Amino acid sequence: MSKHHHKNANEDPQTAGAGKPQGENGQPAQEPAAGNGTAPGSAPAGEEQAAPNGTGEAAAQAAPPGEAADPAERIAALESKLAEANDQYLRKAADFENYRKRMIREKQDAVDYANQSLLLDLIQVMDDFERAIKAAETLSQSSPEFKNFYEGVSMIEKRLSSQLENKWGLKRFESAGQPFDPNRHEAMMMDKSAGIKEPVVQEEYYKGYTLKERVVRPAKVKVLMPEEPAASPENGAQAGAELD
Repeated sequence: MSKHHHKNANEDPQTAGAGKPQGENGQPAQEPAAGNGTAPGSAPAGEEQAAPNGTGEAAAQAAPPGEAADPAERIAALESKLAEANDQYLRKAADFENYRKRMIREKQDAVDYANQSLLLDLIQVMDDFERAIKAAETLSQSSPEFKNFYEGVSMIEKRLSSQLENKWGLKRFESAGQPFDPNRHEAMMMDKSAGIKEPVVQEEYYKGYTLKERVVRPAKVKVLMPEEPAASPENGAQAGAELD
């Protein structure tokens, strides 16, 4: 081994790093990374990182969710919503007006027919007066005493009937000779007649009453019904020939 090689091998390690800059505590300083002094992947100093092309302008021009971008479409949508709201308002207003009228009518009916039960009881008293008048009418022609009794009872009955009609609206209606109406008449008896074409009230047993145009008691009557014509032999033979 040569003298020169031995010398290099025994060289002091502290002198091996001569010529390289040293940091604190005698350690070699780290060399800066190659380039312009910025971290890999970062933008140069004083320059902002560019956004992707077109994304900024599209975000700025995008319409809020649920709204059309075109002003004309937005106006049409708002007009449609306004028309719908106006229609709902008109419907609610009509419903409220109908409810108000119904409540007024029900309140008026409650006032008009509040005394219906009492007046129905008075109708029976009126029936008793009518029977007493009919019984005294025949006797009044033979005796002056019965005539005075008949006139007195008739006056009481007329006064009571007038008070019930004028003050309370309880009115008596006539039925004899009138066409039969199931809403106003109650048939107690029935008979047939060939001289009529529709049911007619022949006789009235108890008079009917109305309260404020409402029938509170139908009249109890006897009804005449049209008599069906009997089929004659000629008509029967003619009908058989037509069937043949």
